Amino acid sequence: MASDAVLLVTLGGPRSAEEIRPFLASVTRGRPIPPERIEEVVRHYEAVGGASPILALTVRQAEALAAALARLGTPRPVYVGMRNWHPFLSEVLARMAEDGVTRVVAVVLAAFRSEVGLRRTQEAVAEAASALGSQMPVIEPVAPWAGHPLFAKAVAERVREALGALPEGRRAAARLLFTAHSIPAASGDADVYQADFRQAVDAVCASLGVRDRTLAYQSRSGNPREPWLGPDVGEALMDLAGRGAKEVLVIPIGFVSDHVEVLYDLDHEARGVAERLGMGFSRAKTVGDHPAFIGMLAELVGRVLAAG
Repeated sequence: MASDAVLLVTLGGPRSAEEIRPFLASVTRGRPIPPERIEEVVRHYEAVGGASPILALTVRQAEALAAALARLGTPRPVYVGMRNWHPFLSEVLARMAEDGVTRVVAVVLAAFRSEVGLRRTQEAVAEAASALGSQMPVIEPVAPWAGHPLFAKAVAERVREALGALPEGRRAAARLLFTAHSIPAASGDADVYQADFRQAVDAVCASLGVRDRTLAYQSRSGNPREPWLGPDVGEALMDLAGRGAKEVLVIPIGFVSDHVEVLYDLDHEARGVAERLGMGFSRAKTVGDHPAFIGMLAELVGRVLAAG
């Protein structure tokens, strides 16, 4: 097998109802999360089928990326590793070492740079390194991609798909509401995170030829007294309704697959808020395995391979 390989990294999620609480214990280890908040999230997973589709969705992305790299003449195996659940990064890196991989091109599947996410990924990699010792592959990350034109193209096409599914009157009235996962406002990289968010939205709106848009945050957790980035998506919906909006299209640009933060926090909670406000609600799909998004990943991986 080639000594180079690609690794897609994401948070992970429970694969069955029995795994929900152990998964949440893994995610929240060392963090002061109130038990009632954990039970609330358990109910979120139960409401969307009792498990998360994130592993299956990420495997689809990995398969599409492997095919794209092969078409470009740079075939490489593509692995999937999860930060907080099986297959854990430590497990996958050990398997990669057994397969003879000595250099890993790592793609963290988060569009916007977050210190918290990066630190926890680094901690998971360090845990694997301590176990593997000299067998640990060298890990090289791809470049940031929030403003990449192919990412903007993929999101813009998801928006066009969602608008095209609406009746003409609703389509004309639809206001665009972009969302990203909230992070603590005191985080050392809150400014960078927000700048990435704005850059990505600007690129998508330029592709769509629109200027009017709203940015909001969702899925916050942790201490309710700690300030997080806002406005929350529910607050943004109330503001839009107060300004006369009758229809909203929510675009979860900060997520690259339709997992629980999208399926519950938007499709259940945000939709419920919009309905109570008398607003029509629809949602664009995440980029998933859209060809433009996969093409972008192949391009970013190819740059690292060429540089090495």
